[in-house]
Amino acid sequence: MGAPDALTATLSPTAEVGHFIAGRAVASLSGRRQPVYNPATGEVARHVALGGADEVDAAVVAAHASFQGWADTPPIRRARVLFKFLELMNQHRDALAALITAEHGKVFTDAQGEVSRGIDIIEFACGIPQLLKGDYTEQVSTGIDNWTLRQPLGVVAGITPFNFPVMVPCWMFPIAIAAGNCFVLKPSERDPSPSIFMAELLKQAGLPDGVFNVVQGDKLAVDTLLTNPEVKAISFVGSTPIAQYIYETGAHHGKRVQALGGAKNHMVVMPDADLEQAVDALIGAGYGSAGERCMAISVAVAVGDVADKLVPALAARAKALKVKNGMEPDAEMGPVVTKQALERIEGYIGLGVEEGATLVVDGRGLKVPGHEGGFFTGGTLFDHVAPEMRIYREEIFGPVLVVVRVPDFSAAVKLVNDHEYGNGVACFTSDGNVAREFARRIQVGMVGINVPIPVPMAWHGFGGWKKSLFGDMNAYGEEGVRFYTRQKSVMQRWPASIGKGAEFVMPTAK
Repeated sequence: MGAPDALTATLSPTAEVGHFIAGRAVASLSGRRQPVYNPATGEVARHVALGGADEVDAAVVAAHASFQGWADTPPIRRARVLFKFLELMNQHRDALAALITAEHGKVFTDAQGEVSRGIDIIEFACGIPQLLKGDYTEQVSTGIDNWTLRQPLGVVAGITPFNFPVMVPCWMFPIAIAAGNCFVLKPSERDPSPSIFMAELLKQAGLPDGVFNVVQGDKLAVDTLLTNPEVKAISFVGSTPIAQYIYETGAHHGKRVQALGGAKNHMVVMPDADLEQAVDALIGAGYGSAGERCMAISVAVAVGDVADKLVPALAARAKALKVKNGMEPDAEMGPVVTKQALERIEGYIGLGVEEGATLVVDGRGLKVPGHEGGFFTGGTLFDHVAPEMRIYREEIFGPVLVVVRVPDFSAAVKLVNDHEYGNGVACFTSDGNVAREFARRIQVGMVGINVPIPVPMAWHGFGGWKKSLFGDMNAYGEEGVRFYTRQKSVMQRWPASIGKGAEFVMPTAK
């Protein structure tokens, strides 16, 4: 099936999104399935097959069977397949973006941006021959040379979230397969279609069957991946409780694991900040993608008296947000992904009121004309939020922005550092010394200075601190290359340089 045909079939109301194993589409073996909704209408758009042990094991067997041949393929030839895949991704970027909007709900322009950021990682992975080079030392000892090389792990797997169904898988599989591994992707069952679309494009690009596989599913599929002995590494992005479970279970079964968890990202607004720029940043980063981003700003930390000017400006903008079907050209915010997500988010808003925060803008109960059944909520803004409140401490993952007032810079730094999450943070200021001290003292993995969402580019890598990351290595970039390979050190000498007699002491340079 070609990519345009795959898109047509996937968008059909009667379609069932299945698996992709050993180079072909596979229907459900278990018979389990669940609905996939159009968040803008609230209607069932299609169904997704839910794989279990049989589907996962079939994908792992296919990947394992393909591994040796793919690992033995010269890196430059693996890169050429990725170059062709890159070309196809660029050709079909709008089709992929439309799939994202249809199943996730984010506005089309935001979906286009997601696809572009995924393409950045593919471009990076195309440079794999340079990235796999090792080190060499001639005459490390008398008659002995020493070198290191990086080799693929084997079968590796990715478990990815609903909020970035293209970009986050692209953090993983392009680097993994470029390095010589074979990959099994378990995407979110809430928006499964982009994964199948990308699998079809990889096949068109000439990727050998079995090198990339997709298994749709739920916890049963995840647990099977975590326990299958042929799976050597697991990459995960999702909530912190699940990230910790993935990390602990995978490690218990001897796997290498990188598990990216939740976030509660702060943006510190200093009194000397450009207020208009700060408001623009908070509106875009707080309400973009309906707040369903792990790098969304959910806490505005107002230093000194800046809150008295900041909150009214935020309120006016939050009330004026254009919340619509994401395919509308002027939409600024679309629906949230499911009815359950909507209920959870609006439940947190009610909790914030109970906790005593000041509800400045209430987004609950929003109805979009013509889409009354959609999973819509408006932008919500709280002021006078205290650190002990749950709406401050917990990840809401929706369009809810809370304002915490602090007296000075030191209090702002302490507030951020005391939080259990450490994914992303920003500081808006016109003072270079404040900016420098903030970047040095803050205990967060990704820091923006007058940049609200400091997502690193493809060659720098992505990862938070504290309960936002479980594992030793960040996602993508050179950290990704290290994660999906292991180093081997080789020492070599030849008979003519070997002396006579046994040696009973530790070898040393001599």
